Amino acid sequence: MNLLAHAGRGRLPSAAQSGALGLIHEALFYRDVDDYVIGIAEFLREGFARSEPALVAVPGSRLELLRAALGPKGDGVQFVDMAEAGRNPGRIIPMVLYASTQRHPARRVRIVGEPIWPGRSAAEYRAARQHEALINIALADHQATILCPYDCSGLDATALAQARQTHPVLLEGSQREASPDYRDPRAVADESLRFLPDPPELWGDMLVFHSPDDLPGIRQFVESRALRAGLRVDRVTDLCLAVHEVTTNTLVHTRAAGVLSLWQDSETGSLICEVSDSGQLRDRLIGRIPPPPSQGHGRGLIRVNELCDLVEIPTGQIGVGTTVRMHMQLV
Repeated sequence: MNLLAHAGRGRLPSAAQSGALGLIHEALFYRDVDDYVIGIAEFLREGFARSEPALVAVPGSRLELLRAALGPKGDGVQFVDMAEAGRNPGRIIPMVLYASTQRHPARRVRIVGEPIWPGRSAAEYRAARQHEALINIALADHQATILCPYDCSGLDATALAQARQTHPVLLEGSQREASPDYRDPRAVADESLRFLPDPPELWGDMLVFHSPDDLPGIRQFVESRALRAGLRVDRVTDLCLAVHEVTTNTLVHTRAAGVLSLWQDSETGSLICEVSDSGQLRDRLIGRIPPPPSQGHGRGLIRVNELCDLVEIPTGQIGVGTTVRMHMQLV
């Protein structure tokens, strides 16, 4: 059954009743804690009735509420703290959603994923909106029913309107309907990160690199400045590894010079390291879907997402080069 064919007809059948194949991606608009718990519990119970494996990935403060609401049924649910696993939204598809479908390759999985919540920084929100659009591409052919809660009281009108653009199906109260505002996910992903805010006027430091011989100097450049900024030693190691992956990609895929910039963002308390080059990044899903084990390459940006607190890669600038902006929290 094509759920979008019901746009404008009011209430849709539940995901369990629809018999739809492939991805079902829904937004749950809730107004208070009771709304939240009731909506998610009902969604999960539909899955229990169909013996679907379930995963709940929401900010940690909400996990105990849902465990209590589900009772013994919750014993079979995998619970994940989204504030940790999804702090960088670039991790969510490969490490939470895609990983869940791969654990149960012959079954439909049921997932609650809350990537957007009040308190996200502007940069995190941009990446999370891009993530929500990319779900519709990355998991289009997977047997998954995904519910994404949105806080109507805590999020602004723009965030709620944009949720209607990234979710084909909307749930609010007792109503379930096709979203009349749903848009091409490629266009929304590109729009979400078409441009990045300019660095501050007083840039921290900049380095131009040309060849593999520059890689040791790049590490020294990043390490010395990150330590001076106050980044923890273990996180300095993570940042150096991430920068090595990105700068190596520049040298391998462009065979031209790249520019490495590093500065502090006082508003978010983070250290930002950015690599820009002339390469063309046409695959919007790069860094989102792990390659097959037999493939010896293609994991670099997945590793970068693992290592960094936030990674921004604009996908709406085809023809003007590639920028990878990596964020590390200083506190």
